[in-house]
Amino acid sequence: MKRNIWPTIGLVAGSAVIIWSIMIDGSINSFINVPSLLITVVGSFCALLISFPFKTISKIPNVMKVLLLSPKDDRVGLLRMFSDLSKKARQNGLLSLEDDISDMNNELLSTGLQMVVDGMDADTIREILELNLDAIERRHRIGQDVFTKWGDLAPGFGMLGTLIGLIIMLGELNDPTTIGSGMATALITTFYGSLAANLFFLPIANNLKSQTDEEMFTGELIIDGILEIQAGSNPRLIEERLASYLSLEEKQELEKDMGDLREASSYE
Repeated sequence: MKRNIWPTIGLVAGSAVIIWSIMIDGSINSFINVPSLLITVVGSFCALLISFPFKTISKIPNVMKVLLLSPKDDRVGLLRMFSDLSKKARQNGLLSLEDDISDMNNELLSTGLQMVVDGMDADTIREILELNLDAIERRHRIGQDVFTKWGDLAPGFGMLGTLIGLIIMLGELNDPTTIGSGMATALITTFYGSLAANLFFLPIANNLKSQTDEEMFTGELIIDGILEIQAGSNPRLIEERLASYLSLEEKQELEKDMGDLREASSYE
């Protein structure tokens, strides 16, 4: 799977813009406060431990790895593969596909084709594959739910830290000279909470949601392709039906590849 550098670029660029805007009219030291950082990050993380089972929280490092990878959405390649498998099945029978299954690294695809080879009926194949797809979606949604919740909690703990700072400041009003610095310190926690939610946690959750949506859409293509092979459909008909899953750019890529193949065959 390819590396996806754009989340890292967005994170670095966003952080750089915020640091630059701070340094234009102020000092970076004014925005560093360890107690405020602990209240926001550690406090919200502790709330996560209450909100989710620890088994779920322990998967956060693996979820971060997914964030840095491109989703498995090579639908053009899948369409070509289904066309080739259909031709092979029509020429040599469905049992001839068994040799191809061991080379596939897509669990949904290999499971579906194995059921086709085993002679299961179309309704049973669809039902089992849709259950498998739902299970995959549920596993993937866990990471999204964790970061969405974290994004909801961080601003709340930022406000909590601000209230703590204001209470401490109001308790020391006998020295008016400390009001300005005390107010600034109190507001830093709100700044940390808003920054963590809007630059880190919520964007990560949205990225994971987009990846899951793409994988589910690709899964639907796989299910339809498997059922078309099971039905013995014409390869050309399979291409036409599965092309409805492709974006405009993917259709243009497919047409270009098919044109190259036709041109190459004309020289043979």
